[in-house]
Amino acid sequence: MERKVVITGMGIWSCLGNTLDDVRQSLYMGKSGIVFSPERKEAGFRSGLCAAVEKPDLKPFVSRNLRQFMPEEAGYAYMATRAALEHARLDQDYIDTHEVGIIYGNDSVAEATMRALDKFREFHDTSACGSGAIFQSMNSTVTMNLACLFHLKGINLTASGACASGSHAIGLAWLLIRSGMQECVVCGGAQEANMYGVAAFDGIQSFSVRDGEPARASRPFDRDRDGLVPGGGAATVVVESYEHAVKRGAPILAEIVSWGFSGNGDHISTPNVAGPARSLELCLKQGGIQPRQIGYVNAHATSTRIGDAREAQAIAQVFGDYRVPVTSTKSQTGHEMWMAGASEIIYSMLMMKGGFIAGNLNFEHPDDDTASLNIVPETREARFDTFLSNSFGFGGTNSTLIVRDVR
Repeated sequence: MERKVVITGMGIWSCLGNTLDDVRQSLYMGKSGIVFSPERKEAGFRSGLCAAVEKPDLKPFVSRNLRQFMPEEAGYAYMATRAALEHARLDQDYIDTHEVGIIYGNDSVAEATMRALDKFREFHDTSACGSGAIFQSMNSTVTMNLACLFHLKGINLTASGACASGSHAIGLAWLLIRSGMQECVVCGGAQEANMYGVAAFDGIQSFSVRDGEPARASRPFDRDRDGLVPGGGAATVVVESYEHAVKRGAPILAEIVSWGFSGNGDHISTPNVAGPARSLELCLKQGGIQPRQIGYVNAHATSTRIGDAREAQAIAQVFGDYRVPVTSTKSQTGHEMWMAGASEIIYSMLMMKGGFIAGNLNFEHPDDDTASLNIVPETREARFDTFLSNSFGFGGTNSTLIVRDVR
């Protein structure tokens, strides 16, 4: 029997804030987390823009011996997961005596790998890499660190699906819980915020060059968009079967109704329309949801010319004459990449619970493709009980989630 899957806890470490209350306020006020980085320009970046993500102090929580295994993004994920477990009322005693799993989205560990190999090349000695280097540099570093630190004994898996990684992680957790294979899974996404992880993106001219106006640089769907802005951090949601959540007296925040996915089977970096449209269609079909039941769409839209246009066409194709409200929170955060699919679930949850839709910053002029959408340019009071969130990535990997409120 297919089981209902619910969200019981959330935690986030974002350029918009490091608590749910701070992030909710930032969303409502239309605050931008994007800044100009002189360090990146001096290093040779074409674009000096990035999201400002605070580095957490792990010393009060994690011993020095264990911190050596953690790269930057694992630190963000640790802080987000601490908060999510507390929000879900999952204490360590419960975790130690029950099977709780983890699926986390991550698709790079560039800085940790680079620094270890630089030491090897400098000293011509592999031991110079350091004893923690192998654990920091593996793509599964976030899940291996969190599973060991929080003693998680269920599924232990990293979802690497480019910019859909965080969304795929939540979708996989939904699938396992729905089928009865797991009762509770910690899931989310993390992204390193250093310059090294995104240098190659800058090299192919993916980033906005509006260096003189950081808050206006990320402009999803706008006619004058000129590229994305890189972000980072981590977002964690605790996902459980409804029965499990009720049994342990957990706060039930919302239901994950459905997960849809697809592959473009096309160009490695240029998206098409058919792939994203199939992801949306499958998600609606799996959940038995009609387009008009969706009260808000959190778009993947990263502020690139082709990507935003193709997504706009896909949304218009699927929703037809229903002009569902659409925004991209990347207008405030930049593109949080491997984290984005998870953080945007939290952003949308905060809007749904708070009775508002955060405006799509810098949306001043539509183009021929984006004019087909009902894009909300400024924060609007709005009540909705069901939202859809898109995440698409390089290689043509697409993921769509539908979440419904539980009041």
